[in-house]
Amino acid sequence: MRLILLGPPGSGKGTQALRLVSKHGIVQLSTGEMLRAAVAAETPIGLQAKDIMANGGLVPDEVVVGIISDRIEQPDAKKGFILDGFPRTVPQAEALDELLKKKHLKLDAVVELRVNESALLDRVEKRAEETRARGEEVRVDDTPEVLTKRLAQYRTLTEPLIHYYSERRKLLTVDGMMTIEHVTREINRILSAIGAVEPKAAPAKAATPARKAAVAARKTARPAGKKAAKTAKKVAKAAPKGRKAASRKAGKAAPASQRRAVGKAKKATRTTVRKAAKKVTKKRAKR
Repeated sequence: MRLILLGPPGSGKGTQALRLVSKHGIVQLSTGEMLRAAVAAETPIGLQAKDIMANGGLVPDEVVVGIISDRIEQPDAKKGFILDGFPRTVPQAEALDELLKKKHLKLDAVVELRVNESALLDRVEKRAEETRARGEEVRVDDTPEVLTKRLAQYRTLTEPLIHYYSERRKLLTVDGMMTIEHVTREINRILSAIGAVEPKAAPAKAATPARKAAVAARKTARPAGKKAAKTAKKVAKAAPKGRKAASRKAGKAAPASQRRAVGKAKKATRTTVRKAAKKVTKKRAKR
């Protein structure tokens, strides 16, 4: 699963990224951390970035893309990753698309956390007031003034990415003003809906002693049932034969006088029938 999280400062991207990492076993790739790691490891790209940063310059997109290229080749990124802080501009997004294409990788989704900027400013202002009330110093980057500047920068540079990824049918929008839990559930729901998350197989049921006994009983009962059925069929077939044999035996066992009387009655009946038939034939002939 390969994702990008989009959203203005304070939208909760960092929180949701950590939850996705924990749930799905993927890695969060921060461009800042990757740059520092590359510099520390003294990789060719890292040394190039080190010289640029030492002179106070901004690291160009091609250098950042090179660092990302090296990072996603590492074993822990094989299951997937979430890009944090990149891309920030449309040219960076185009460079990322080209990189993934060369590596035969697919970007599954770009999740936009849509928030109300006025609500974000109110939230930061309230947090600053609570910090002062506790007698603590407010962080320089956690004030309404700084947030206002960062929001303006986001609208200018990064917001065009929403249209860019929407055209490519990669954009999924979530209401970032919901609670953290609701946002997490909604992200996972839409990732499952598009097939970015593989459904978990149902756990196999443990074979308890009772289950084993029931299976064994069924296996034992089957041969016994078959034998009983065969026996019943044999009895059923034998029954008619038995009845016929019994009739024959009964006929043989009758007294001779009774057998003669029955024979005479049958002969008289046949004679009567023949005489009646002759009379009918003579009458028809006379007509």
